[in-house]
Amino acid sequence: MPTPTEILIVTAVDGEKEAVLNGLENDSRFNVIVGGVGAVAVAVNTSRALTADNYRLVISAGIGGGFPGNAAVGSLVVATECVAADLGAETPTGFCSLDDLGFGFTSIKTDPGIVEHMMNALQKTELTVYSGPVLTVSTITGTSGTAKALSHRTKGASAEAMEGFGVGFAALSHGVPFFEIRAISNVVGPRDRTSWKVKEALDNLEVACKVLREVLV
Repeated sequence: MPTPTEILIVTAVDGEKEAVLNGLENDSRFNVIVGGVGAVAVAVNTSRALTADNYRLVISAGIGGGFPGNAAVGSLVVATECVAADLGAETPTGFCSLDDLGFGFTSIKTDPGIVEHMMNALQKTELTVYSGPVLTVSTITGTSGTAKALSHRTKGASAEAMEGFGVGFAALSHGVPFFEIRAISNVVGPRDRTSWKVKEALDNLEVACKVLREVLV
């Protein structure tokens, strides 16, 4: 088998892909695909891409919500782990994760060396950058109660999106290092689309991908 030389970046939607491509400026080392919305779709499409070609790194990239106090709107979050935050069961005494039930795992660690390298590089830009757990959910949070519950279950939760765990699971199954980066467009909590800064977040994602070109050599 040939030595893996390329980097696969997976986004959920076309708008994120466009921002990533703009930042990469046609760098041939990167292949950017739209994996779809949600962990299942993106896991299938990431796995398909990893089966078709050899890659040395997989990145889940896009915009997402930031948890108050841990990631402000307009910032970037580099994931230290991806957590399937709502995969489990409700019980009379509270939520039980898949881990608690003994049926599997809900956390995938990202590559710590690459995360540290990215953090050091991104902190030299004009952007505010955080690192911490990024939650993968199947239903975007829309209430303060749910936001508090998720924060309580995952200490230090920084951001929320819908795809990271799926991309990470595919990467893990193929033995390829992985990390996730999110540009924060909104606060996790009561849903108010009028306050979301989607364009600004996409612009920040573009800046982050310019840094990727310099860091991932």
